[in-house]
Amino acid sequence: MAAPGGLVILLFFVVPLAVVSGEAFTGGGKAFAAIFADPIFWRGLGGTLVLGLTAPAFSLLVGFCVAWHLSALPENLRTNLLFWISLPLTFSGLIVAYGFILAFGRAGFITLSLAGLGVADPATFSGFLYSPVGLAFAYSYYLIPRVVLILLPVLVNFDRDQIKAAQSLGATHFRSMMDILIPQIMPSAVSAFCLVSAVAIGAYGTALALVGTQVNILPLILYSRISDSGADFPSAAALSVVLLTLCTVVLAAGEMYILRRERHEALPRF
Repeated sequence: MAAPGGLVILLFFVVPLAVVSGEAFTGGGKAFAAIFADPIFWRGLGGTLVLGLTAPAFSLLVGFCVAWHLSALPENLRTNLLFWISLPLTFSGLIVAYGFILAFGRAGFITLSLAGLGVADPATFSGFLYSPVGLAFAYSYYLIPRVVLILLPVLVNFDRDQIKAAQSLGATHFRSMMDILIPQIMPSAVSAFCLVSAVAIGAYGTALALVGTQVNILPLILYSRISDSGADFPSAAALSVVLLTLCTVVLAAGEMYILRRERHEALPRF
């Protein structure tokens, strides 16, 4: 029964990973030494980390608010709304990028509307979109649905009477949320944050269509190494291994947090 799944993992994960790793370590790891000595790599790493922290933080905040609202709705209405909320997951990065350009670019309708109201300068406002923080804003379009899908089951099963009971005993709404709700959803929130962070770190389609190679993030640097004339495959493979390591560390950190929390909760209390 496990043979088909094992074959898929072998062909589409193990074999490509082995090929990329073999290429990266060609020449005794000289490709790693070359990229680590390149200032562009370190600027790209910094931009990637900014993107990998900003995008999931914003997505988690908005996604929690959306999931909290959905959890209070009747099941039929919640299911219908969830369909529309999940729709961005089916769009390619190109569609998302062009949509944001039409909305927030120099000639975008939102940019021009704000300029007409005298609120923002088109050049300054649209320039925000072509930065790591602006990319994080664009990425959140398809990261927020992932957060909603992870948090919604937990929030649907959360007993809101706990909040009412705490408030009846004198707790403020904010304090009751922080002391009762947040601890119960924290494992799911950490999982959502780590998952969308890994997605943001490794994605390149939206960034490529939105900014080309003007912004230094590792996926775009990798793309430039294999798309320009005289492609440098060992360097591209080394960057791939670095990106894979970053994503693995982020996901592993989330899993370690959840395991430590489960072990702590399993300890006997006296």
